[in-house]
Amino acid sequence: MSQSEIGVAIVGTGFGQKVHIPGFQAHHRTRIVAVYHRELAKAEAIADAHNIPHACQSVEAIAALPEVQAVSISTPPFLHYEMAKTVLNAGKHLLLEKPTTLNVTEAKELHQIAIAKELVTTMNFEFRCIPAWLRLQELLSEGYVGKPRLIKVDWLVSSRADAARAWNWYAQKELGGGALGAIGSHAFDYIAWLFGSVRRLNARLSVAVTQRPDPLSGGKLKPVDADDVCLIMLELADGTPCQITLSAATYQGRGHWLEVYGDRGTLILGSDNQKDYVHGFNLRGSQTGEPLVTLEIPDRLAFPRTWDDGRIAPFVRIIDRWVQGIDQGKSVAPSLQEGVYSQLLMDLAHQSNQQGAWIEVPQEYAKIENF
Repeated sequence: MSQSEIGVAIVGTGFGQKVHIPGFQAHHRTRIVAVYHRELAKAEAIADAHNIPHACQSVEAIAALPEVQAVSISTPPFLHYEMAKTVLNAGKHLLLEKPTTLNVTEAKELHQIAIAKELVTTMNFEFRCIPAWLRLQELLSEGYVGKPRLIKVDWLVSSRADAARAWNWYAQKELGGGALGAIGSHAFDYIAWLFGSVRRLNARLSVAVTQRPDPLSGGKLKPVDADDVCLIMLELADGTPCQITLSAATYQGRGHWLEVYGDRGTLILGSDNQKDYVHGFNLRGSQTGEPLVTLEIPDRLAFPRTWDDGRIAPFVRIIDRWVQGIDQGKSVAPSLQEGVYSQLLMDLAHQSNQQGAWIEVPQEYAKIENF
């Protein structure tokens, strides 16, 4: 392995095989040297299929390999904390899927370990890397809309609409399941990225599909307590109101839309693609009350390569930020720092839902460097 290559281990082989493995294989600076599965035979089969040298059935074994400099984790969220802690304590750089952990206390501990050990961390908040979203960020920075008056997010998809879809960890709140974790974690991150920190929030989380068949018990119906519909109001630090509507249970939902209304103009970014949540975004804008027009995305922001699975191209850009951070010895956003903030807002959304009240965001999180 040449000096410039970074040896990476893959932990999590569902999303990992669909997105992480092809992403790391495509990046010119990363080489997959090990893969984990709790069943050794499956780890070995995956390793053989992808020409990966090492197969392990424990994260400890993965982290002990000298060829492994960095570890990518894409397991279900209830496994993130222990696995990530093992990786960081072994002195390996970390790439982590969202949601970060099960609560902000766990997320902060991981972030503090990484800082103490001078390790580079990255969160897969891939909307920060999609061309249309990058152009939106540029236009906002240039003052295209002026001072925002209203920010509105609709993210309405049908992935969990079918009540016959199997009961699993996603159906269980205590395991980190639900739409808030799956897509709300992204929304909280890009709101902070594009518009700044949040002063307070009010959330109503509900369960539309209340039971699902468990394939491990012959299809017996089991209760679902993880949210699949989320109504969230935010007041940003500058006073701007923001409304977020999320659902994974909407047949023919309108897809994913972000609307920004300001005193000078409007920007609307959206996609109605229900099968691929990266492909299909279109950006439209209007100033001084003129009709909305489609805004061109400059070639300089385009992906150099795309895949049938739209998630891979932005993930390669996330890998690139991770590699840059490792080269520089300093984490590049989105890192665990941003993961902590997203997790905090998720925790506060649950708290607001339980209390039926607005919840203030603790001031120590207003300045991210204070984490």
